[in-house]
Amino acid sequence: MKHETKPVSPAAALAVLRPSACPGLVRVVAARDGGLCRIRLPGGVLSAARARALADAALTHASGVLELTNRANVQIRGVRTGEEAALSAALIDAGLGPAGIDAASPVERACAADELRNVMLSPLAGLDPNASCDTTELAAALIDMMQREPRFAALSPKFALQLDGGERVAMLEHPHDIWLAALPYGATVRFAVGLAGCPTAQPVGTLAAEDVCASMRALLHAFLDLAGADATRMRDVLAAHSLDALLQRAQQRGEFALMRDDAALSVWRRAASPAGLRLGAHALHGDGSGYVGAQPALGRIDAPTLRALAALAEHSGDATLRVTPWQGVMLPNVPAHAMPAALERLHALGLIVSRADPLARLIACTGSTGCAKSRADTKADAQRLAALLPPDVEAHLSGCERSCAAAHCAPFTLLASAPDHYDLYQRDDTQSGFGQLVARNLTIEAAALALAQRPRSTQDV
Repeated sequence: MKHETKPVSPAAALAVLRPSACPGLVRVVAARDGGLCRIRLPGGVLSAARARALADAALTHASGVLELTNRANVQIRGVRTGEEAALSAALIDAGLGPAGIDAASPVERACAADELRNVMLSPLAGLDPNASCDTTELAAALIDMMQREPRFAALSPKFALQLDGGERVAMLEHPHDIWLAALPYGATVRFAVGLAGCPTAQPVGTLAAEDVCASMRALLHAFLDLAGADATRMRDVLAAHSLDALLQRAQQRGEFALMRDDAALSVWRRAASPAGLRLGAHALHGDGSGYVGAQPALGRIDAPTLRALAALAEHSGDATLRVTPWQGVMLPNVPAHAMPAALERLHALGLIVSRADPLARLIACTGSTGCAKSRADTKADAQRLAALLPPDVEAHLSGCERSCAAAHCAPFTLLASAPDHYDLYQRDDTQSGFGQLVARNLTIEAAALALAQRPRSTQDV
């Protein structure tokens, strides 16, 4: 007799899972504009077929509005009450869940496996011929290792790893619990390893590529051994325990092959990733083929546009999209002759294709239309600010102190104090959080004037 599966109700799902405010494939979280479902895309890769399935699901079970996130994922907004389980089942059936998970899987297993896919790669992973290595297979092995270890289900949904292959386009400003960055090592490649930071920070040692999975397994066990009830991130453990204590525990836990006194680290520095390479058409190979990058205004996209992007990826590229951690998208493997038309089509769809567009330099959270914690309609205010934004200024609008839209620290932050009013902060590399408060209770017009008058770095980041 064929086993018939029925979607599990969200209430039943959440009853067996640890409390969390993080949305996921199965964990649909309530928001002001309806449910929020986040789909993790390992490596940011989304096939055209799955993009269509996403668009269809967003229209069938939700508002048809999607967002690209700063971790290179996609989330569906406005999930209708009572549609949560059907939405999750449709996404799993489309292959957007973890490997080995289907609609018949226990919901707690599906949720735990989904939450362990927080491994960020460059959108050019496996594509950039100038990278030190192709990180895609290693990333898949890391995710598989974490999903196979039952204890790792205790890791927070926010616990994140970064695997950097040295590609010319990479997010280097987001802090991760663990990061690994490839560095040339004679005829081979080793990985610099860092904790609670970014690849631009000082590593704690290096690992050979063949030792990464076993060493990460030992390190994750050590983290869980030392983590208290409220210690969900690596920074929490390092605040309560010394680095030596953590690494010694990892040594006791298994095959931990970290080389701490590697002389190569004294001369290694991660090269910058110029912002201009995220958007527009760029060749990667001698025949002129490469990729085309774009981003929807403020990271928000509707289902018909996502369908159009899927069609463009099939017509102009390799039938895949790469979602980027700048809330954008890339079409990889575009032939040289197809690049101008692809760029024109992206622009016609309303996407931003140049850094000269002010909206390319603005980040805004969901705002008060979708989030009860927000003190202002940040999306609408960012659109108003774009018309007034001084050249070369980058700014982040946040409806509250949580800074959901920007995992990295922006040069300027406008923190909502009330509807249509913001406090202005400016940050440099020596400051934490939003930086220094420079003005209070500004209207958007006053904020634009203040931004024009503030000194700023000319570094292309």
